[in-house]
Amino acid sequence: MLAGHTDTVPFDENLWSVNPLALTEKDNRYYGLGVCDMKGFFPLAIAAAQLFADQMPMAPLIILATADEESSMNGARILVEQGKPKARFAVIGEPTGLKPVRMHKGVMLESVRITGHSGHSSNPALGASALDAMAVALNELTALRSEWQQCYRNAQFTVDVPTMNFGYINGGDNPNRICGCCELQFDVRPMPGMVIADLQAEIDARLQRVDTLGGRITVERIPLMQAIMPFEESKDCELVRALEKLTGYAAESTAFGTEAPFLQELGMQTVIYGPGDIAQAHQPDEFLALDRIQPTIDVLAALIGQYCFA
Repeated sequence: MLAGHTDTVPFDENLWSVNPLALTEKDNRYYGLGVCDMKGFFPLAIAAAQLFADQMPMAPLIILATADEESSMNGARILVEQGKPKARFAVIGEPTGLKPVRMHKGVMLESVRITGHSGHSSNPALGASALDAMAVALNELTALRSEWQQCYRNAQFTVDVPTMNFGYINGGDNPNRICGCCELQFDVRPMPGMVIADLQAEIDARLQRVDTLGGRITVERIPLMQAIMPFEESKDCELVRALEKLTGYAAESTAFGTEAPFLQELGMQTVIYGPGDIAQAHQPDEFLALDRIQPTIDVLAALIGQYCFA
């Protein structure tokens, strides 16, 4: 199965030097929205398949196009719920610079919402400060982050530990008023081997240490999106070895999340391999270099020949 997603991120046409919704060739590149990430993979997969148009396959070839990868992964999630399609091997054409990728971190976006009681700041007893409680919550989460980073390391990642980024905080409305509500939003990038449900349970346990002042304060963890699991394919699996041989590169890791764990859950050996570069993804003037096209077709054709026609 040759797989990818059909959706793109939003764009601002004013920041583009070409029409983002048209394919433009210049400077030995193709420019256009999604040409790198990652709709440009589909015509290359079709071109590779067309090389076998007059032959009878021994095993089926599937080209899978999903929806909502950039937002919710709902396309891949629904496939898992339905238990299909079935395949032995899957290549996802995300931008990897023509190098095979066999692992990536997961993604968790979480919110902590603390609700207290506002009151005049001249007398703290008149209220219950959500900001004071959030300071405790932040300390607990920071300590948890340190523990995770001590327990989980993988030298194959550029950032070789799980991360927790406190990206947004908002609370209170006036310096002379006790803060009645405070919200923190944060991002966790778990390593392969870390289980999402276990991590969420650990976060909940830490938040239970926040003093609720006899019920005057409530602390809630609210997921901002369904988490994306970390992904790892065995370095010794058949598909990894095949792509390493075809490309001349050892399979490596990447920092961005993909649909790979969902396809793996469907029972497929899964590797990420595509012609684009992640540095061009989600950017104005997104492009794919023309010299990446034929090598991609050659590798995909070799895989099709090996697994569908041999």
